[in-house]
Amino acid sequence: MFKIRTLATALALAGSVSVAWALEALPTEAPAPAENPTTAEKVELGQMLYHDPRLSSTGTVSCASCHNTMLGGEDNRPNSMGVNGQTGGRSSPTVWNSAFNAVQFWDGRAASLEEQAAGPVTNPIEMGMKSWDDVVARLKAIEGYQQAFEKAFGKDSISKDNVTKAIAAYERTLITPNSPYDKYAAGDKSALTEQQVRGMEKAVELGCTSCHSGPAFNGAGTFQMFPVNTNAYFEAQYHFKKDKGLAEVTKKAEDEHMFKVPTLRNIALTAPYFHNGSVQTLDQAVKLMGKLQLGKDLSKEEVADIVAFLNALTGEFPKQKMPVLPATPGTAFN
Repeated sequence: MFKIRTLATALALAGSVSVAWALEALPTEAPAPAENPTTAEKVELGQMLYHDPRLSSTGTVSCASCHNTMLGGEDNRPNSMGVNGQTGGRSSPTVWNSAFNAVQFWDGRAASLEEQAAGPVTNPIEMGMKSWDDVVARLKAIEGYQQAFEKAFGKDSISKDNVTKAIAAYERTLITPNSPYDKYAAGDKSALTEQQVRGMEKAVELGCTSCHSGPAFNGAGTFQMFPVNTNAYFEAQYHFKKDKGLAEVTKKAEDEHMFKVPTLRNIALTAPYFHNGSVQTLDQAVKLMGKLQLGKDLSKEEVADIVAFLNALTGEFPKQKMPVLPATPGTAFN
């Protein structure tokens, strides 16, 4: 499950940055697991479930509340807000292109989109349902969902397993290809400005792509310690080390401050930055990464060039028609 754990290992596997890093356009389709092949019926059902706040205890929070597909795939909050105004300790990762993650959540505790979809629903801070049995009972009481599940999975098929399969099937359609970078990678050398090309070359030269590798710029399952370099001044401002990352799950000292490498795709749209959402601007995030991960004091010009390149990773968002959720006519739904 946990593939690459240290910067040294990542660099060893990557080899020379200038040689190993290659231009890779984002695929337009995501692979689906054999046990959950993508179908139009599953995607339609998954989109309804993803946007339905009735999967929460208060009827006010849906998957889309924290992972907004009308924006950058998250909520632009430092810490996401769940039921009864509660906030968690981490910033929501983007759902866009999450199909290309080998693991999910900041700490990588879920190995698949299906596994990830199961977690927030019964998390007391996020969606707050007491149990999945309660979720299933709630859905079974809605005639429209009975029909939608039958189309997607067969008769009498409302279950936790099929809810998460449907949501995951929908999420696998949330891909943002054809960014300026993708067009450049496909051979259109006019797709990037001179500044963006400089920024790309600087990112490669510095070693950013040794972790943010692959077409999704996420290392595809790579874990990395953050921060690598201790800086008391920045720690007092941003409190990065308060969260122990993977160690919160494994309880192992060697996993402290290890986090899944996040995608750089659409990063210009997902402020604030880092696992705790403590950094407000992309310029500052780039400056901090240079200092804390690479031990480099980047100039204003270098930061500006890298930010320009990161803006070239904003892709084209698929057109979506928002679903009409199954109703309960004449009945208060609790």
